[in-house]
Amino acid sequence: MNNITVYTTNTCPYCTMLKNFLDDKGIAYKEINVQQNPIEAQKLVDATGQMGVPQSNVNGHWVLGFDPNSVIAHLK
Repeated sequence: MNNITVYTTNTCPYCTMLKNFLDDKGIAYKEINVQQNPIEAQKLVDATGQMGVPQSNVNGHWVLGFDPNSVIAHLK
């Protein structure tokens, strides 16, 4: 089972592209909207040093931006 978390904001077109990509592939993920959740936003910065979105954690590997190839590479 894959463990995927996608960090997003309301206004990020690449976030939508990433979610659509995962949905199209039938890949389940958890979404955390850092715009609505400042505590999670701070955890994200602490973990990666980055505030940009989308960021995804795919089975423990961080993927920055809309990077389908990296997401696929970390799937089980």
